[in-house]
Amino acid sequence: MEGEAMRQEAKESIEAAQNYRRELQLRLTGLKQACTQVRGSSSQARDVLRRHFSELQGAATRLLTARLVQLVSQVDALEENSLRPLTACQTLILQGVGQADQLLREGEAALRCGLEEDELGSFNQKALNIQLDSLPEVPALVDVACVSAQLDDSVLDVLKEMVVRHGSVSSHPPVQITELQERPGAMLVRWAKVDEDFSAVDYRLQYRRTAGGGAYEDAYVGGDCEVVVVHLDPQTEHLFRVSARGDGGSSWSPWSVPQAGATSLAPHEWSPRTDGYILSSRRNIAMRCDSAPSRCPVLYSNAPTYCPAQTLTFKVSAAGQADHRDGLGVCVERESGRETLQRDQAVCISTKGAVFVNGKEMTNRLPALALGSAVTFDMEVVALFPAGNNNLSEGGANVKLRVTIGCGSREVVFDWLLETAVDGLFFGCCFAHTGWKVLVY
Repeated sequence: MEGEAMRQEAKESIEAAQNYRRELQLRLTGLKQACTQVRGSSSQARDVLRRHFSELQGAATRLLTARLVQLVSQVDALEENSLRPLTACQTLILQGVGQADQLLREGEAALRCGLEEDELGSFNQKALNIQLDSLPEVPALVDVACVSAQLDDSVLDVLKEMVVRHGSVSSHPPVQITELQERPGAMLVRWAKVDEDFSAVDYRLQYRRTAGGGAYEDAYVGGDCEVVVVHLDPQTEHLFRVSARGDGGSSWSPWSVPQAGATSLAPHEWSPRTDGYILSSRRNIAMRCDSAPSRCPVLYSNAPTYCPAQTLTFKVSAAGQADHRDGLGVCVERESGRETLQRDQAVCISTKGAVFVNGKEMTNRLPALALGSAVTFDMEVVALFPAGNNNLSEGGANVKLRVTIGCGSREVVFDWLLETAVDGLFFGCCFAHTGWKVLVY
């Protein structure tokens, strides 16, 4: 018995050692990923710094060279404009000097040769014509240009101070992505501050496909801490990253650690070829047109793709004239020819904010729909009665769904009783007038 107990103890020790080694190997893998992230991000930071300062140095050299050329051209223009009258005066004086020299030579020759009175009179008249007592005005030095360059030596101190404060290096960004939640053809991304000393005003979310290494593109810029990124292909992994901007700041913080995620849910689509509606190429945007101005049927989803425990969102991207028959909602079955969702086995919100359950208007209301309105439907199963249950006292219902309809900052919560259990529900919209455009996700 003692030997058997010792063998059992040895087996347990071996199993514990195997589990311990497995856990250590998992931690070693995580440690290798952490080291890879540190080395990779450091290498990328070095490349960014070198590229930025190289571009900055080149730009500064170009700016200084351009400014030098501009100032030198100003000196050239001042020199030319200032010398122009002086050169003209010099030409006049040199001309006078030449005339005086010529007159001196003629006068001395006349005296040596003993010219006749007529010739001496001609010489004297020539001297009078030259106006030997008239001298050109030469400006004083204080009246002519003295070109100089004024340079502010403090610009070097200012530049030094700016360069010293330019750029920073950090090991942890102030904001990180906390959750990726798949939606039909979309991804709900949530983030939060991890640096309590950082006062964030705006956030910037970007994403790109993991495969191919393409450039990131903006998905959202604003003050919220969550957003649904739409138009994502199912089974395609994307990388998401977020940055923040502080109060009064113009620059964005370092990017968060990229998080990878993919949605496995097919995107919601409107049913094609419905009179009165034009669909986008992805069929997730419907616009009420004037092809059916008098009677327009309800536009349903292409399939019952909305399931309880999911969030269905309608985003109004264009608004038209409201009508009491309008609505956005969810139903069990598609009923062709209907012009409203205000009927049995359907829940909806009208464009005026009224909420209808199985065709009956509730007392509570939501804000009227307008441009930019987002209407959300959340449902969960709170009771499921088996067939033949004698407790079916609520109109023969087999399923009770807890429904929450949200619009703006308000919500309406109620229980919706269905006759049969369903795997998925149809969604739909109906508008009596043109001009409405709705995105569903």
